[in-house]
Amino acid sequence: MSRVEQPSRRALLAAAVAAAAVAGGAIPAVAQSAPGAGDGADPDRAGARPVDYHAWTTYGDWRAGAVRGARPVAGTRPGVVIGAPAGTTDYTDPHTGTTAAWEYATWTSPVHRLTVPSTEVIASWNAHTPAGTWIQVELKGTYSDGTDTPWYVMGRWASGDGEQDIRRTSVDDQSDGRSSIWTDTFSVDDASTGLRLVSYRLRLTLHRRPGTRATPTVWRLGAMGSDIPDRFTVPASAPGHAGELRVPRYSQEIHKGQYPEYDNGGEAWCSPTSSQMIVEYWGGRLTKEQLAWVDPSYADPQVCHAARYTYDHQYAGCGNWPFNAAYAATFEGLQGVVTRLGSLADLETLIAAGIPAITSQSFLEEELTGAGYGTSGHLMTVIGFTADGDVIANDPASDDNDAVRRVYRRREWENIWLRTKRYNASGKVVSGTGGVCYLYFPARPGPLQRKALAAVGVR
Repeated sequence: MSRVEQPSRRALLAAAVAAAAVAGGAIPAVAQSAPGAGDGADPDRAGARPVDYHAWTTYGDWRAGAVRGARPVAGTRPGVVIGAPAGTTDYTDPHTGTTAAWEYATWTSPVHRLTVPSTEVIASWNAHTPAGTWIQVELKGTYSDGTDTPWYVMGRWASGDGEQDIRRTSVDDQSDGRSSIWTDTFSVDDASTGLRLVSYRLRLTLHRRPGTRATPTVWRLGAMGSDIPDRFTVPASAPGHAGELRVPRYSQEIHKGQYPEYDNGGEAWCSPTSSQMIVEYWGGRLTKEQLAWVDPSYADPQVCHAARYTYDHQYAGCGNWPFNAAYAATFEGLQGVVTRLGSLADLETLIAAGIPAITSQSFLEEELTGAGYGTSGHLMTVIGFTADGDVIANDPASDDNDAVRRVYRRREWENIWLRTKRYNASGKVVSGTGGVCYLYFPARPGPLQRKALAAVGVR
C-alpha cells in the first residue's frame, strides 16, 4: 500500500467491469466483552450470504479426488503427496530463465457446485514444500450456459526461493474471451450479461526434483466463489460484540527503502506486515537462522522475511492474497484461507472467538477519519470493537509500531470495506473489495473457534 492513490490490477479490473456494466487451541486473551456478548454476534444479521467457500481437508476428501501419481495420507493433518510420479515434465522459470526437469503427480478434486453462481473465484491452499519441490493450482469451471472454461493456473507456489526452488508466481494473460485471471482472481469479464460460474474443479500438480524422495504435502485446498452486488454504499449495522485481542503491532513504514527488490520496500508491505502480526498472535516465530539473511540493523526483521516469502514475482508485489494465506500456513499448527465476509457482524463473531482478521479496503483520505492517507488497496488487521461498535485495527500504514493501533468509525470503516465500487481521486468509478479478508487460525481449532468459522462459511 502506498499513502497515495495508485492504480492496481484490481482497480483496472473493476474499471473494465464497470465499463462493461454501465467484485484447536486455546483462545488468546480478550481484553473485554460487552454484556450479553456470549458466543459473539448473530451471523444471521447479515442476511443471505453471496459467498461460497469450499475446501478439501479431510482424508475422505483427498480419497474422493482423481489421482495420477498422487497419494492421500492420513494422520492428524491429512493431505496429499507424491506417491509414484506420473511422469516428468520440463518447466522454464520465467523469472530465472532456468529450464529444469521435474517429476510430477496430480490430484483433481470432484466437481464442486457453487451454492452462489459466481462472478469471481479465488483459490487458496496450505502446503509444505521442502527445498526442490513446488505446487501448481489450477481451476476449471462450468458457466451458467453449460460451457466450460479452460484450465486456468491460479498460482505456482513454493515456500522457499533457494537455488533448488522455482520463483513463486501468478500467471498473466489467461482468458477465454468470457473470463480472465487477474493475478489471483478468476473473474467473469462482463457480469452484466448474467453469465456466472456455476461449478468448478481444482487440480493440484505436485513437483519434485527427479530422483529424490522429497514431496510437497498439501493439507488444505479450497476456493471462494462470490457474486457481490454492485454497491457504492452498504446499510449501517448495529454494534454487537465489544472486545479487543492482544495482537502484536508492526509498522510497514519503518521498512521504507529496505529490500526494494520486494515491491520497493516497506511502503508497499501492508499485506505481509499484517500477516506477520497474525502469525505471531497465534504463536508463530521465526528462528535466528531463518532471519540471518536480514540486515541486523533493521528493526522487526520478521516483517522483511514475510515480504520476501509472500512476494509474487509476476505481480511484482507482496499483496497476492493466496500467497499470504499459504505463507501463514507454513508455520506449524496454522492454516489460512482467503474468503469474503458479509458484515461487521461476521467480524464480531470471529473476534468473540479470539480470531482476528486481515481485511482489504480502498478509500480516499477523507473517507476514513484519522487514517491520514488514501489508497487504492490496503490490508489492515481487525483486532476488536469498542463499546460503541467502532473498529479497532492494527493499521501497518503507521509511522511506528506504537502508532499502529487505530480506532476507526464504524460507519466509515464498514462502507470502505464492504462496497464493490467507489470514486477515486479523479472522480472515476473504480473497485472496492467487497469484504475480502484473510483468516488465519489453528490447524485444530477449539469448539468456539470452529463455531465462529462455520458461522462465516469456513470449515
